[in-house]
Amino acid sequence: MSVNNELEIAMLALFQTIDLALNLYTWVLIASAIFSWLYAFNVINSSNQFVNSVGMFLYNVTEPLLRPIRRVLPNLGGIDISPIILLLIIFFVRSLMWNSIFPLVA
Repeated sequence: MSVNNELEIAMLALFQTIDLALNLYTWVLIASAIFSWLYAFNVINSSNQFVNSVGMFLYNVTEPLLRPIRRVLPNLGGIDISPIILLLIIFFVRSLMWNSIFPLVA
């Protein structure tokens, strides 16, 4: 096996790992948005310890990336589109990674 071929395999593994992490974060972001809707409409019991811990986990994982987006967005009257903006950014990064960066490496 040549050094170049080993480098390509290592880069492919790195890109696949980054892609998997972004994919998992996408699902966590969707789960967080759904959880916030269920919490806002009192569909779930907020006094339940398990529900509260799941909500805190989702909030703590997604809020560090959503907060800067919320600061930049104008006030839309109670409608939070920051998860949609973040999902678009994640989609853009994944597309850029596979269509622009990886073909240059391979």
